[in-house]
Amino acid sequence: MSASYLEATARERILALLDAGSFNELLPPAQRVVSPHLGQLDAPVSFDDGVIIGEGLLGGRPVMAAAQEGGFMGGAVGEVHGAKLVGLIKRAIRKQVAGVVLLLETGGVRLHEANAGLIAVSEVMRAVLEARAAGIPVIVLVGGANGCFGGMGIVARCANTVIMSEEGRLAMSGPEVIETANGVEEFDSRDRALVWRTTGGKHRYLIGDCQQLVGDDTEAFRQAAMDALTALARSGAPELTLAALEAEQEMLRRRIATFGHAEDPMDIWAELGVERPETVPMLEAAAFTAMAQGLRIPFKA
Repeated sequence: MSASYLEATARERILALLDAGSFNELLPPAQRVVSPHLGQLDAPVSFDDGVIIGEGLLGGRPVMAAAQEGGFMGGAVGEVHGAKLVGLIKRAIRKQVAGVVLLLETGGVRLHEANAGLIAVSEVMRAVLEARAAGIPVIVLVGGANGCFGGMGIVARCANTVIMSEEGRLAMSGPEVIETANGVEEFDSRDRALVWRTTGGKHRYLIGDCQQLVGDDTEAFRQAAMDALTALARSGAPELTLAALEAEQEMLRRRIATFGHAEDPMDIWAELGVERPETVPMLEAAAFTAMAQGLRIPFKA
């Protein structure tokens, strides 16, 4: 029986992802490691600070895993939240596990913690790159209601593999932020179809920011994560070099040069060869993937 990834809590997701009975939580709620800042502002706290971290097995391979809880401050990152992620990734490097899996659902940095949150995200980013440099692949799953925005959106793109559902969203700035900064004429955050066309899993797959699209199902995410880990183990995780980063930057430059004139993601889909781009939002994950595999996507990794 399928279970919705979108509707699951962070704890439900991480338990469904890892092999049954293998998850060992680190810094669980019983230890009450909470943010030192929220209480000072009379803001509610969570005993896990909105992120669950631990170690377990994925398809029999030892991994470190973390799941952000979108139900607590939208999964936003603060000092303790970020420190837990950094510590987990550094533990992965020390123990030389088979991989790190990050189940991201976040609106970005907590405004309550401002600079502390920004520094935390930068440290997470550095830790992800250090893990990759040590030969440990990092896999990101995005399928929660809050999407993956802000600095953690950058963290996601630092990973080896990004797996999304159609319901997931991935971007640097959220729709409301863009509208506030540049006006509704630039981006109407109330146009939900436009929001998902622009930041949703299907668009991210078609332009190369996401390596696999799955249905809204916890087992589908688990299988995709196992497949990604197997593929990376078989081929060897790509070496993180300056040349590779420069190639990525060149890919982004060419993407802007090619699609910078487009006023809607459907214009991009049409240029990629989608015959009827207006039908893309209605396709189920399997049908969409089959359609996309027949395209020549020049900016896909």
